[in-house]
Amino acid sequence: MASIMTNASALTALQSLNATQKSLDTTQARISTGYRVSQASDNAAYWSIATTMRSDNQQMSTVSDALGLGASKVDTAYTGMNSAIDTINQIKTKLTASYGQTDADKAKTQVEIAALQKQLKAYADGATFSGTNMLSVDSGTGTAAADVKIVSAFNRDASGKSSISTIDVNVESIKLYEAGTTTGTKKGILDADRLGTTGAAVTTAAQNPTAGAAPATGDTYSVATLAVYDTTTGKGFSDAQIAQQMNVVDAALKGMTDAATKLGAAKSSIDLQKTFTSSLMDSIDRGVGQLVDADMNKESTRLQALQVQQQLGVQALSIANGSSQSILSLFRG
Repeated sequence: MASIMTNASALTALQSLNATQKSLDTTQARISTGYRVSQASDNAAYWSIATTMRSDNQQMSTVSDALGLGASKVDTAYTGMNSAIDTINQIKTKLTASYGQTDADKAKTQVEIAALQKQLKAYADGATFSGTNMLSVDSGTGTAAADVKIVSAFNRDASGKSSISTIDVNVESIKLYEAGTTTGTKKGILDADRLGTTGAAVTTAAQNPTAGAAPATGDTYSVATLAVYDTTTGKGFSDAQIAQQMNVVDAALKGMTDAATKLGAAKSSIDLQKTFTSSLMDSIDRGVGQLVDADMNKESTRLQALQVQQQLGVQALSIANGSSQSILSLFRG
Protein backbone atom coordinates (compact mmCIF):
# COMPACT_ATOMS: atom_id res chain seq x y z
CA MET A 1 0.00 0.00 0.00
CA ALA A 2 1.31 3.38 -1.03
CA SER A 3 1.04 6.00 1.70
CA ILE A 4 2.11 9.58 2.07
CA MET A 5 1.79 9.37 5.88
CA THR A 6 4.14 6.47 6.52
CA ASN A 7 7.02 5.47 4.26
CA ALA A 8 7.64 1.94 5.55
CA SER A 9 10.38 1.28 3.02
CA ALA A 10 12.27 4.38 4.09
CA LEU A 11 11.94 3.48 7.76
CA THR A 12 13.23 -0.03 7.11
CA ALA A 13 16.12 1.29 5.04
CA LEU A 14 16.95 3.83 7.79
CA GLN A 15 16.93 1.16 10.49
CA SER A 16 19.20 -1.02 8.41
CA LEU A 17 21.53 1.90 7.75
CA ASN A 18 21.68 2.77 11.46
CA ALA A 19 22.50 -0.84 12.35
CA THR A 20 25.21 -0.91 9.70
CA GLN A 21 26.66 2.36 11.01
CA LYS A 22 26.72 1.00 14.57
CA SER A 23 28.52 -2.14 13.43
CA LEU A 24 30.90 0.00 11.39
CA ASP A 25 31.69 2.18 14.42
CA THR A 26 32.38 -0.93 16.50
CA THR A 27 34.67 -2.42 13.87
CA GLN A 28 36.56 0.85 13.39
CA ALA A 29 37.04 1.11 17.17
CA ARG A 30 38.44 -2.43 17.29
CA ILE A 31 40.84 -1.68 14.46
CA SER A 32 42.00 1.60 15.99
CA THR A 33 42.51 0.17 19.52
CA GLY A 34 43.47 -3.37 18.61
CA TYR A 35 41.03 -4.67 21.22
CA ARG A 36 37.79 -6.58 20.79
CA VAL A 37 37.03 -5.74 24.43
CA SER A 38 38.46 -2.34 25.32
CA GLN A 39 35.96 -1.28 27.97
CA ALA A 40 33.54 -2.87 30.40
CA SER A 41 30.54 -2.19 28.16
CA ASP A 42 32.02 -4.42 25.45
CA ASN A 43 32.06 -7.51 27.68
CA ALA A 44 32.02 -6.94 31.43
CA ALA A 45 33.30 -10.40 32.40
CA TYR A 46 36.21 -10.49 29.95
CA TRP A 47 37.13 -6.86 30.68
CA SER A 48 37.24 -7.58 34.43
CA ILE A 49 39.42 -10.67 33.98
CA ALA A 50 41.77 -8.90 31.60
CA THR A 51 42.12 -5.86 33.85
CA THR A 52 42.97 -8.03 36.87
CA MET A 53 45.47 -10.14 34.95
CA ARG A 54 47.17 -7.06 33.49
CA SER A 55 47.54 -5.72 37.02
CA ASP A 56 49.01 -9.04 38.15
CA ASN A 57 51.44 -8.98 35.25
CA GLN A 58 52.66 -5.54 36.32
CA GLN A 59 53.34 -6.96 39.78
CA MET A 60 55.20 -9.89 38.22
CA SER A 61 57.33 -7.46 36.25
CA THR A 62 58.32 -5.88 39.56
CA VAL A 63 59.01 -9.36 40.96
CA SER A 64 61.27 -10.08 37.99
CA ASP A 65 63.23 -6.90 38.74
CA ALA A 66 63.48 -7.90 42.41
CA LEU A 67 64.77 -11.33 41.42
CA GLY A 68 67.44 -9.71 39.28
CA LEU A 69 68.49 -7.51 42.18
CA GLY A 70 68.46 -10.48 44.55
CA ALA A 71 70.55 -12.56 42.16
CA SER A 72 73.16 -9.79 42.08
CA LYS A 73 73.26 -9.64 45.89
CA VAL A 74 73.67 -13.40 46.23
CA ASP A 75 76.21 -13.56 43.41
CA THR A 76 78.26 -10.82 45.07
CA ALA A 77 78.26 -12.71 48.37
CA TYR A 78 79.16 -15.95 46.60
CA THR A 79 82.07 -14.29 44.81
CA GLY A 80 83.39 -12.90 48.10
CA MET A 81 82.97 -16.29 49.80
CA ASN A 82 84.76 -18.11 46.99
CA SER A 83 87.70 -15.70 47.17
CA ALA A 84 87.81 -16.10 50.95
CA ILE A 85 87.92 -19.90 50.61
CA ASP A 86 90.93 -19.63 48.29
CA THR A 87 92.65 -17.32 50.78
CA ILE A 88 91.98 -19.48 53.84
CA ASN A 89 93.51 -22.40 51.97
CA GLN A 90 96.63 -20.28 51.58
CA ILE A 91 96.62 -19.61 55.33
CA LYS A 92 96.37 -23.35 55.90
CA THR A 93 99.41 -23.82 53.66
CA LYS A 94 101.36 -21.24 55.67
CA LEU A 95 100.47 -23.02 58.92
CA THR A 96 101.69 -26.31 57.47
CA ALA A 97 104.93 -24.67 56.37
CA SER A 98 105.53 -23.23 59.86
CA TYR A 99 105.85 -26.68 61.44
CA GLY A 100 109.42 -27.09 62.75
CA GLN A 101 110.43 -23.56 61.78
CA THR A 102 112.65 -21.46 63.98
CA ASP A 103 111.13 -18.43 65.67
CA ALA A 104 112.89 -16.21 63.14
CA ASP A 105 111.27 -18.07 60.24
CA LYS A 106 107.90 -18.09 62.01
CA ALA A 107 108.15 -14.32 62.29
CA LYS A 108 108.46 -14.12 58.50
CA THR A 109 105.60 -16.57 57.99
CA GLN A 110 103.48 -14.51 60.36
CA VAL A 111 103.88 -11.46 58.12
CA GLU A 112 102.41 -13.47 55.25
CA ILE A 113 99.57 -14.84 57.38
CA ALA A 114 98.68 -11.36 58.63
CA ALA A 115 98.51 -10.10 55.04
CA LEU A 116 96.18 -12.96 54.12
CA GLN A 117 93.98 -12.25 57.16
CA LYS A 118 93.74 -8.64 56.07
CA GLN A 119 92.74 -9.81 52.60
CA LEU A 120 89.99 -12.00 54.07
CA LYS A 121 88.47 -8.97 55.80
CA ALA A 122 88.73 -6.94 52.59
CA TYR A 123 86.83 -9.62 50.66
CA ALA A 124 84.06 -9.71 53.25
CA ASP A 125 83.77 -5.92 53.54
CA GLY A 126 83.78 -5.50 49.76
CA ALA A 127 81.02 -8.04 49.07
CA THR A 128 78.33 -5.34 49.10
CA PHE A 129 75.63 -4.82 46.49
CA SER A 130 72.96 -2.14 46.76
CA GLY A 131 73.75 -1.65 50.44
CA THR A 132 73.46 -5.35 51.32
CA ASN A 133 76.43 -7.24 52.74
CA MET A 134 75.91 -10.80 53.94
CA LEU A 135 79.53 -11.57 54.80
CA SER A 136 80.50 -8.67 57.05
CA VAL A 137 77.67 -7.49 59.32
CA ASP A 138 77.10 -5.48 62.46
CA SER A 139 73.92 -6.59 64.20
CA GLY A 140 74.59 -4.05 66.95
CA THR A 141 73.58 -1.21 64.63
CA GLY A 142 70.14 -2.71 64.09
CA THR A 143 70.60 -2.63 60.31
CA ALA A 144 71.70 -6.24 59.85
CA ALA A 145 68.85 -8.68 59.25
CA ALA A 146 69.00 -12.34 60.23
CA ASP A 147 67.64 -13.16 56.77
CA VAL A 148 67.92 -11.41 53.43
CA LYS A 149 64.49 -11.78 51.82
CA ILE A 150 64.30 -11.74 48.04
CA VAL A 151 60.83 -11.27 46.53
CA SER A 152 60.30 -14.30 44.30
CA ALA A 153 56.60 -14.48 43.36
CA PHE A 154 53.28 -12.62 43.29
CA ASN A 155 50.42 -15.02 44.00
CA ARG A 156 46.62 -14.77 43.81
CA ASP A 157 44.41 -17.53 45.22
CA ALA A 158 40.96 -18.66 44.10
CA SER A 159 39.26 -16.09 46.33
CA GLY A 160 41.22 -13.26 44.74
CA LYS A 161 43.50 -12.65 47.73
CA SER A 162 47.06 -11.77 46.76
CA SER A 163 50.30 -12.61 48.54
CA ILE A 164 54.07 -12.33 48.11
CA SER A 165 56.57 -15.21 48.31
CA THR A 166 60.26 -14.79 49.10
CA ILE A 167 63.51 -16.70 48.83
CA ASP A 168 65.29 -16.28 52.17
CA VAL A 169 69.06 -16.34 52.65
CA ASN A 170 70.01 -16.93 56.29
CA VAL A 171 72.80 -14.44 57.00
CA GLU A 172 73.53 -15.95 60.42
CA SER A 173 74.76 -19.14 58.78
CA ILE A 174 76.99 -17.54 56.12
CA LYS A 175 78.46 -14.37 57.66
CA LEU A 176 82.24 -14.28 58.00
CA TYR A 177 82.53 -11.32 60.38
CA GLU A 178 80.15 -9.98 63.02
CA ALA A 179 81.04 -6.68 64.65
CA GLY A 180 77.93 -6.45 66.82
CA THR A 181 78.48 -9.24 69.35
CA THR A 182 81.20 -10.85 71.45
CA THR A 183 79.45 -14.21 71.81
CA GLY A 184 81.38 -16.94 70.03
CA THR A 185 78.44 -18.77 68.47
CA LYS A 186 76.96 -15.48 67.24
CA LYS A 187 80.18 -14.28 65.67
CA GLY A 188 81.05 -14.87 62.05
CA ILE A 189 82.77 -17.94 60.67
CA LEU A 190 86.17 -16.23 60.65
CA ASP A 191 86.07 -14.06 63.78
CA ALA A 192 84.46 -16.64 66.09
CA ASP A 193 86.63 -17.97 68.92
CA ARG A 194 87.08 -21.72 68.47
CA LEU A 195 88.47 -24.50 70.64
CA GLY A 196 91.87 -25.58 69.44
CA THR A 197 91.05 -29.19 70.22
CA THR A 198 87.91 -29.45 68.06
CA GLY A 199 87.54 -26.21 66.11
CA ALA A 200 84.05 -25.71 67.56
CA ALA A 201 82.92 -22.14 68.32
CA VAL A 202 82.74 -21.41 72.05
CA THR A 203 80.05 -19.57 74.00
CA THR A 204 82.40 -18.61 76.84
CA ALA A 205 85.10 -15.97 76.91
CA ALA A 206 88.13 -16.62 74.73
CA GLN A 207 91.15 -18.26 76.37
CA ASN A 208 94.15 -16.89 74.54
CA PRO A 209 97.13 -19.28 74.52
CA THR A 210 100.68 -18.29 75.44
CA ALA A 211 103.10 -18.52 72.52
CA GLY A 212 105.53 -21.42 72.85
CA ALA A 213 103.70 -23.06 75.76
CA ALA A 214 102.14 -26.49 75.80
CA PRO A 215 98.49 -26.41 74.67
CA ALA A 216 96.10 -25.93 77.57
CA THR A 217 92.58 -27.29 77.83
CA GLY A 218 90.23 -24.64 76.58
CA ASP A 219 92.75 -22.71 74.46
CA THR A 220 90.88 -20.83 71.73
CA TYR A 221 91.85 -19.33 68.40
CA SER A 222 90.13 -17.23 65.76
CA VAL A 223 90.98 -17.43 62.07
CA ALA A 224 90.84 -13.64 61.96
CA THR A 225 93.60 -13.27 64.58
CA LEU A 226 95.52 -16.55 64.85
CA ALA A 227 99.30 -16.31 64.63
CA VAL A 228 102.37 -18.53 64.50
CA TYR A 229 104.51 -15.83 66.08
CA ASP A 230 103.80 -13.42 68.96
CA THR A 231 105.32 -10.06 68.07
CA THR A 232 104.89 -8.84 71.67
CA THR A 233 106.94 -11.59 73.34
CA GLY A 234 109.11 -12.40 70.35
CA LYS A 235 108.24 -16.09 70.60
CA GLY A 236 106.81 -18.49 68.07
CA PHE A 237 103.90 -20.79 68.77
CA SER A 238 104.75 -24.44 69.30
CA ASP A 239 104.03 -27.12 66.74
CA ALA A 240 101.33 -28.51 69.07
CA GLN A 241 99.68 -25.08 69.17
CA ILE A 242 99.93 -24.77 65.39
CA ALA A 243 98.24 -28.16 65.11
CA GLN A 244 95.32 -26.75 67.10
CA GLN A 245 95.23 -23.73 64.80
CA MET A 246 94.93 -26.16 61.89
CA ASN A 247 91.85 -27.65 63.59
CA VAL A 248 90.36 -24.17 63.82
CA VAL A 249 91.11 -23.39 60.17
CA ASP A 250 89.64 -26.73 59.04
CA ALA A 251 86.42 -26.06 60.98
CA ALA A 252 86.15 -22.56 59.51
CA LEU A 253 86.83 -23.90 56.01
CA LYS A 254 84.01 -26.41 56.41
CA GLY A 255 81.68 -23.63 57.55
CA MET A 256 82.65 -21.50 54.55
CA THR A 257 82.13 -24.41 52.16
CA ASP A 258 78.66 -25.00 53.60
CA ALA A 259 77.92 -21.27 53.30
CA ALA A 260 79.04 -21.22 49.66
CA THR A 261 76.76 -24.21 49.00
CA LYS A 262 73.80 -22.33 50.51
CA LEU A 263 74.55 -19.25 48.41
CA GLY A 264 74.86 -21.38 45.28
CA ALA A 265 71.53 -23.06 46.01
CA ALA A 266 69.87 -19.67 46.56
CA LYS A 267 71.30 -18.37 43.28
CA SER A 268 70.00 -21.44 41.45
CA SER A 269 66.53 -20.99 42.98
CA ILE A 270 66.50 -17.33 41.97
CA ASP A 271 67.51 -18.13 38.38
CA LEU A 272 64.83 -20.82 38.09
CA GLN A 273 62.18 -18.53 39.55
CA LYS A 274 63.16 -15.69 37.22
CA THR A 275 62.84 -17.99 34.20
CA PHE A 276 59.45 -19.21 35.44
CA THR A 277 58.22 -15.66 36.10
CA SER A 278 59.17 -14.59 32.58
CA SER A 279 57.36 -17.59 31.07
CA LEU A 280 54.33 -16.99 33.28
CA MET A 281 54.11 -13.34 32.22
CA ASP A 282 54.20 -14.39 28.56
CA SER A 283 51.49 -16.98 29.22
CA ILE A 284 49.25 -14.41 30.92
CA ASP A 285 49.78 -11.97 28.05
CA ARG A 286 48.69 -14.65 25.60
CA GLY A 287 45.66 -15.51 27.71
CA VAL A 288 44.57 -11.90 28.00
CA GLY A 289 45.08 -11.48 24.27
CA GLN A 290 42.77 -14.39 23.51
CA LEU A 291 40.08 -12.77 25.65
CA VAL A 292 40.20 -9.17 24.46
CA ASP A 293 42.42 -8.75 21.39
CA ALA A 294 40.78 -8.08 18.05
CA ASP A 295 41.42 -10.40 15.09
CA MET A 296 42.73 -7.77 12.68
CA ASN A 297 42.31 -9.96 9.60
CA LYS A 298 38.70 -10.63 10.51
CA GLU A 299 37.99 -7.01 11.42
CA SER A 300 39.58 -5.70 8.22
CA THR A 301 37.42 -7.99 6.12
CA ARG A 302 34.36 -7.03 8.15
CA LEU A 303 35.15 -3.32 7.70
CA GLN A 304 35.15 -3.65 3.92
CA ALA A 305 31.86 -5.56 3.97
CA LEU A 306 30.22 -2.99 6.26
CA GLN A 307 31.40 -0.12 4.07
CA VAL A 308 29.70 -1.79 1.09
CA GLN A 309 26.56 -2.37 3.19
CA GLN A 310 26.60 1.29 4.18
CA GLN A 311 26.77 2.41 0.56
CA LEU A 312 23.93 0.07 -0.39
CA GLY A 313 21.92 1.28 2.61
CA VAL A 314 22.28 4.87 1.49
CA GLN A 315 21.11 3.93 -1.99
CA ALA A 316 18.17 1.93 -0.58
CA LEU A 317 17.13 4.88 1.58
CA SER A 318 17.36 7.18 -1.41
CA ILE A 319 15.16 4.85 -3.45
CA ALA A 320 12.64 4.54 -0.59
CA ASN A 321 12.44 8.30 -0.23
CA GLY A 322 11.89 8.56 -3.97
CA SER A 323 8.68 6.48 -3.72
CA SER A 324 6.88 9.46 -2.16
CA GLN A 325 7.62 11.49 -5.25
CA SER A 326 6.04 8.81 -7.43
CA ILE A 327 2.78 9.15 -5.44
CA LEU A 328 2.70 12.88 -6.18
CA SER A 329 2.96 12.16 -9.88
CA LEU A 330 -0.40 10.38 -9.69
CA PHE A 331 -2.10 13.70 -8.89
CA ARG A 332 -0.49 15.71 -11.64
CA GLY A 333 -2.45 16.50 -14.68
